[in-house]
Amino acid sequence: MRFLRILTVMLLPFLATPALAQSAPIKVVATTGMIADAANQIGGDLIELKTLMGAGVDPHSFRQTRSDILALMNADLILWNGLYLEAQLEPLLLDLAQSRTVVAVAEAIPQDTLSSHPEYEDRFDPHVWMDPTLWRTVVLAVRDALSASYPEGAAIFEANAAQHLAEIDRLAAYAQSSLSSVPEAARVLVTAHDAFGYFGRAFDFEVLGIQGISTASEAGLLQISTLVDTLVARQIGAIFVESSVSDRNIRALQEGAAAQGHAVAIGGELYSDAIGPEGSYEGTYIGMLDHNITTITRALGGTAPAGGMNGALTP
Repeated sequence: MRFLRILTVMLLPFLATPALAQSAPIKVVATTGMIADAANQIGGDLIELKTLMGAGVDPHSFRQTRSDILALMNADLILWNGLYLEAQLEPLLLDLAQSRTVVAVAEAIPQDTLSSHPEYEDRFDPHVWMDPTLWRTVVLAVRDALSASYPEGAAIFEANAAQHLAEIDRLAAYAQSSLSSVPEAARVLVTAHDAFGYFGRAFDFEVLGIQGISTASEAGLLQISTLVDTLVARQIGAIFVESSVSDRNIRALQEGAAAQGHAVAIGGELYSDAIGPEGSYEGTYIGMLDHNITTITRALGGTAPAGGMNGALTP
């Protein structure tokens, strides 16, 4: 709390005076683009939304700016992932939770459905948006948080959430049909960091990440060498870069395999810890996963339309 008290004194001239009665639109701050999209789909015109982390921003290493702190301290509702995804931001969010409504929406997911990781001691994998079934629970948590903050809008939030959940269910069905067309031997997903564990579990893919669960972990030469040997031995034909992680290690894998006489292609860029550009189809949760599903399917020998589920993917 001492950290928050100091900030409050520093920023006091810029802070809005709290309203005696809440009225729409309510001010909502979401940490990640995935959570912001859920809030936008459900809240619509009843919320005034700010997203802290835009396209290409890595939430594991994100550090707040002064304007971010101002937005957080003026918010009626703060939505964050939790599960230690926003590691650098977490102390501030926990301080803010002592005086305002701060909801870690991914922590609504039952722990027995979450995955642990040997390199992430005593914590769960936070990349829950990679499995649409898990993300349904997050959407419901966002709906409930909005309804608690603005009860007058509860019926609208309920209807909007139901519509969004129907789209998520359609996305899950598209994922199953598309990804199941990838030959079984080719269902190996090699990426820059280990963000696709829930994806692999949901759709029966083996996932190999160069870095661990967090991008803050280092990729050692031994790990890269081991993965190069795996690419060659199993004749894996495609590996994937990520929009929010440097492609340096993926390029090292490609070069290492080439040195052993095995050509491996870059299968495409996947959205891992951030959605696509603002205003684009890929800048929504549905578009983000549609892009990933379609890109992986086509790169690994499966069948999927180039435009994805809705024919809206950017060529």
